Amino acid sequence: MALLIAPEIVTAAASDLASIEAAVHCATSAASAPTTGVLAAAADEVSAAIAALFSEHGQAFQSISAQASTFQQQFVQLLSAGAASYASAEAANANPLLALINAPFLAALGRPLIGDGADGTTTVNGIGTNGGPGGILYGNGGRGGDSTRVGAQGGWGGPGGLIGNGGAGGKGGPAGVLNGVTYAAGAGGFGGRGGFLYGNGGAGGAGGFSAVAGGVGGIGGRGGDAVLFGAGGNGGAGGDADQTWQGNKPGYGGFGGAGGGIPNLWPGLFGPTGSQGNNGQPVP
Repeated sequence: MALLIAPEIVTAAASDLASIEAAVHCATSAASAPTTGVLAAAADEVSAAIAALFSEHGQAFQSISAQASTFQQQFVQLLSAGAASYASAEAANANPLLALINAPFLAALGRPLIGDGADGTTTVNGIGTNGGPGGILYGNGGRGGDSTRVGAQGGWGGPGGLIGNGGAGGKGGPAGVLNGVTYAAGAGGFGGRGGFLYGNGGAGGAGGFSAVAGGVGGIGGRGGDAVLFGAGGNGGAGGDADQTWQGNKPGYGGFGGAGGGIPNLWPGLFGPTGSQGNNGQPVP
C-alpha cells in the first residue's frame, strides 16, 4: 500500500497542533490559583497532612504541565521539519523533470512550456535587460532589469504565457552630463503583457532620478496590457528631482495598461485599465 504525504497538509496539521500549547498554558494558569493559593495549615496534624497532600498534588500537576508543554513543542518542531523535508524533496524531484520537458521549447522558441521567465539583469554597461517570457502554457513574465547608465531606459517586463502575469518593468537610469551635454533620466521599462487567456499586465518601471542642473526625472514606464481576461498594469512613477540643482524637474508618471477585453476593438471589457503612475516629486 502506497503512502502519500502532502507537505501542505502536514504543515497545516503542525499549525493546528501549535494551538495545543496555548490550551496547556491556559489550563496551567487556571489551576495555578487553587493549587498554589491554599491557606496555611493549622497547627494540628490533620491540617498539616491535608496541606501536604494538596501541595504534593499541586507540584505534580505543575510538573506534568511543564512536561506536556515541552513534549508538544518538540512534536510540532519535528512535524514542521518533516513537512519542510518533504517539500524540499518534492521540489528536487520536480525540477529535473520540468527542465527535461522545457529543454526543447527553450531551444526552439526561447521560452519554456511551463514556468516563469527569467528576471532581467543589469549589464556591465549599466543597461537593464528585458525580462524573459513566461511559459507557453503557464508562467509569469520575468521582471525587467534596472538601468544605472545615464539616460538609459529600464528593461521591459517579460510577457506572460497563455496564463500568467506580465513582469514589471525595470527602473530607468539617472540623469547626468556626458561630454558637456545634459541628459534626462531614463524612462522606466514597460510592463509585460498579460497572458493571452488570463493574466494581468505588469507594472511599469519607475523613471530615473535626476540630480543635475537643468535635468529632468525619467518618465514612468507604461503598464502592460491585459489581453482577454485580466487587469492592465499600473504605470510606473515618474522620477524625482533633487531641488538643490537649479532648473531640475521631476518626471511624469507612466500610463496604465489596457484592461482585458476584445483586443483592438473593446479593451477593458473583461478587466480594468491600469492606473497612471504618480508624477515624480521635487525633493530637497
